[in-house]
Amino acid sequence: MKESFRLKETFAWITADERKYIEIAKEELKKHRQELERFVRWHPYFLVTLESYQVEEKDKMPEIVRKMTESAGKFDIGPMSAVAGTLAEFAVEAMRDAGATHAIVDNGGDIALICDRTVLVGIYAGESVLSNRIALRIKPSISLLGICTSSGTVGHSINFGNADAATVISNSASLSDAAATALGNSVSNAHSVTKAFHSIKHVAGIKGAFVIYKDMLARWGEIPEIVRIKF
Repeated sequence: MKESFRLKETFAWITADERKYIEIAKEELKKHRQELERFVRWHPYFLVTLESYQVEEKDKMPEIVRKMTESAGKFDIGPMSAVAGTLAEFAVEAMRDAGATHAIVDNGGDIALICDRTVLVGIYAGESVLSNRIALRIKPSISLLGICTSSGTVGHSINFGNADAATVISNSASLSDAAATALGNSVSNAHSVTKAFHSIKHVAGIKGAFVIYKDMLARWGEIPEIVRIKF
């Protein structure tokens, strides 16, 4: 079953085989979002900085703040670049810990999942001729997978590049989210597409990535099979 969940700026699709797991995901999203909101009331710079955020006394910080800071800090960008993926990751981890073997949380295109069957993850790339025409074929996996996409032409998130889609795959949706932002920021034109991967290649844990720029698709590392979607 699949259900949508909205809480202020958060809009997620939650998929699981049983409703109890969907409810667990909702509660996890609520909890961590509330913790983040309380933190930024007293630390408003966390919300707006575009550079690494230095956290003192990490043991006293909310888990979501530590996770976002660590993921984004690997690319020297602001922690809010990882917010959607981090929330999705926490939700899927809670579902898995409760016994779910098939759990997907798509938080605005930033996806965390575990799956006991093959699934297709579609890629939306705005005005690109490839948009809504390709998907990743994800094989069954008990390990959490993070598949996150950033775009300079779609959506309201801050991105300083021109990629129609910059997608990163890793075992952490938090890491993939921040990495996708860094990758997207590095794409300014067709000549920069293949060089853009240097912005993320140095970080351990990233499996692979690809960039869609107009009619181009460039890839790096180990990525799932890319298939064409038939309408």
